[in-house]
Amino acid sequence: MKKAKKKPKKKRIKLAGFNNLTKTLSFNIYDICYAATAQARKEYLEYIDEEYNSKRLKKIMHDVADIVGATILNTSTQDYDPMGASVTMLISEDPNCPLPETQLSHLDKSHICSHTYPESNRRTGISTFRVDIDVSTCGQVSPLKALNHLISSFESDVVLIDYKVRGFTRDTKGRKLFIDHKILSIQEFINKKLLKRYRTIDFNIYQENLFHTKMILNEFKLDEYLFGSASGDLSEEGKEAVSTMLDHEMTEIFYSKNIYPAKIR
Repeated sequence: MKKAKKKPKKKRIKLAGFNNLTKTLSFNIYDICYAATAQARKEYLEYIDEEYNSKRLKKIMHDVADIVGATILNTSTQDYDPMGASVTMLISEDPNCPLPETQLSHLDKSHICSHTYPESNRRTGISTFRVDIDVSTCGQVSPLKALNHLISSFESDVVLIDYKVRGFTRDTKGRKLFIDHKILSIQEFINKKLLKRYRTIDFNIYQENLFHTKMILNEFKLDEYLFGSASGDLSEEGKEAVSTMLDHEMTEIFYSKNIYPAKIR
């Protein structure tokens, strides 16, 4: 029986010193629902504020740090009145930062932060929850590893993702390197099963090492988007109207522009 041939290991680029490239992954994740009454909208905002408070966000950010292989140096959390929360986490590639000066050089570049923005439209009943997440790393730590976990950690109806590699590092011959890994699209780093649930569009500027991906759910079940009510409470005409409003909300966020009239009946 023939032995399987081992794949040759990729030759690593030898750097002159520390990898100075900064890799930043930025998310806007949107969760949309329909709350028909003022009381339902109030309860939805209270639910979101509790479900995604700073404690929950901190746990998600800790998981992200573990996934990308970073060491947490410090964490700051804040819950806001009347609603909203934020977490900022300072991270380092090296778990043994020996000097304060070295830590500071890491802190300038390496961090994870998240902010939540609950919002409700009292005219239409559409309520939208947005969470902004930024993962910025330096060295060999890659924020792209956290993609699947972040998308799965929230009710992600629409996801807007930016990835940018900044700065440069040098190899041993003094040649500048403006990126240290191959990438054609952010989608390469998203689980295929997860990706199938979404319609995606890429806008990439390769010469600038700038990548942008938009994701919107292919389909949704109405009952999963009703807060304080069920589809059985609606007439067939009502179901169609609410489905249309939800679809309009997602589409406008996806394209980042007002496409439809403000009043939808």
